[in-house]
Amino acid sequence: MTVTVKLDAALEQRLRDSAQRSKRSTSDVIRAALVCYLDAGEAAAPPSAYELGAELFGRYEGPADLSGRHREHAAEVWADKRRGLDGSV
Repeated sequence: MTVTVKLDAALEQRLRDSAQRSKRSTSDVIRAALVCYLDAGEAAAPPSAYELGAELFGRYEGPADLSGRHREHAAEVWADKRRGLDGSV
């Protein structure tokens, strides 16, 4: 397969210098660089949003049925706070 890639002058010169130093063709250098790039990209794929926050998901305090009885829970929390302020209910 033949692929055409446009390079700016500085990058082209770096490619030619690298090929000359390694005594390889520019095509060989490009192929080797492409293989390294693709292998690294597959191995180091960016983590998903889930992977980034996995240790945080599902970690919360409170009752398991909070969505169903949120008003009751709020009343309990308020009562606990009042108990802490004046020592009585």
